Amino acid sequence: MPRTPQETEGITLLGSNKTQYPQGYAPEVLQTFINKHPGRDYFVKFNCPEFTSLCPITGQPDFATIYISYVPDVKMVESKSLKLYLFSFRNRGDFHEDCVNIIMDDLIKLMDPKYIEVWGKFTPRGGISIDPYCNYGRPGTMWEQAAEDRLTMHDLYPEKVDNR
Repeated sequence: MPRTPQETEGITLLGSNKTQYPQGYAPEVLQTFINKHPGRDYFVKFNCPEFTSLCPITGQPDFATIYISYVPDVKMVESKSLKLYLFSFRNRGDFHEDCVNIIMDDLIKLMDPKYIEVWGKFTPRGGISIDPYCNYGRPGTMWEQAAEDRLTMHDLYPEKVDNR
């Protein structure tokens, strides 16, 4: 079923063969579309295995898989714009913990989701990996409690590390 112009308003990157890759941090490339199922809570998950940023001290590249899961309300993030946004970290110097928190903050500002979590699984450098996790649940809703529960239980059951 074709989407109405209101549902796709503002989506300009998808289907374009004139994609411009940002050279610096670019939250302005993020685009949204309307959730066609706002009366149902469901998760949308993005796995981004080619995330790159720079160490703010050494300038060396850091590589990660970024996992983004969210429960949409009215707006949803368009995937190509998300890809370009994540690419924009390539030349940005931030610690791993900053990257995941900045990503989450930008997506909250963009979509106002009911719930969102961002998890970065960075490849080891110097013999140690860093896997920061952050989440948010909309205040005053069941998702606020879900975020607290998820955060407090996050590392009780360590995962099998086989993605590096």
